[in-house]
Amino acid sequence: MSAIGPLSQAGHGADARPAAAPGASIPRRLSPTAVRSGGRLALLAAQVRCELVSTARVPEFLIGVVAIPVMLFVMFGVPNARWELPDGTRFSTMMMPGFGAFGLLSLVIFAFGVDIAAERGRGWLRLMRATPAPYWAYFGGKFVTSLVLASVTLVVLFTVGALVAQVQLPAGRWSSLFVVLLLGGMSLAPLGFALGFLARPRAASTIGNLVFLPLSFASGFFIPLRELPQFLRDLAPYLPTYHYAQLAWRAAASAETVEVYTGLAPGPVWVHVLWLAATFALFAAVAVWAYRRQRSREQA
Repeated sequence: MSAIGPLSQAGHGADARPAAAPGASIPRRLSPTAVRSGGRLALLAAQVRCELVSTARVPEFLIGVVAIPVMLFVMFGVPNARWELPDGTRFSTMMMPGFGAFGLLSLVIFAFGVDIAAERGRGWLRLMRATPAPYWAYFGGKFVTSLVLASVTLVVLFTVGALVAQVQLPAGRWSSLFVVLLLGGMSLAPLGFALGFLARPRAASTIGNLVFLPLSFASGFFIPLRELPQFLRDLAPYLPTYHYAQLAWRAAASAETVEVYTGLAPGPVWVHVLWLAATFALFAAVAVWAYRRQRSREQA
């Protein structure tokens, strides 16, 4: 009774409002102490900040994303820097885009796929549904954070290529290669999102490795396609990562140089762009379907 008394007495004050009828909706009003969040951009910035802080607290993840592609390039690209193709292009110049593509593919698979699957397993996505935070902020935060990490990876890789592996490119080609690798890598982001909602949390890491390592190898990221078995050379043009690599190589060298390096005719640029656009649309549809299926299961 002590809890009910003050409330019943407050209802007789000058500012009292009539009690709502059972089942009637009560209009929403802001609290007098409410503070505006700053809009969508401020909300996205806050989510990105949280993602970056969370990532910085796990240095092993940063090492895997940034250091491993650079280390592999130093191990395989630097020793080949003294070799040149017939037009004078160094092997290291052609190998650098492949390791850049490998690094960004690894990023989208693990930052989106494995990370989201792990957060599903911990119940984080279910908890978010109980908060006012919209889902677009969660996914947008991961996307922007991946852009930041991808940019850092490419800057470090390019610096090592220029200073250690004797990669020499005009300023325009450096810029084009950076943009192509960044946008091409992000076009594969829906693949990671689909993996995040389709794979079981405890198996996501294994499945991620089973996806990106064969794709990287069969697309010629590590070893030129002309040195791979014939069945892989026949398979490569049907892989989206092959078209990603072709665009990256074309940004670094001429079509003739790319053909000599890979052993395959590169084909028109628009074909590679169309492949990546179709891949983006396909896996985006799969990711949306998988997300809705997961949500319906949790609400059941």
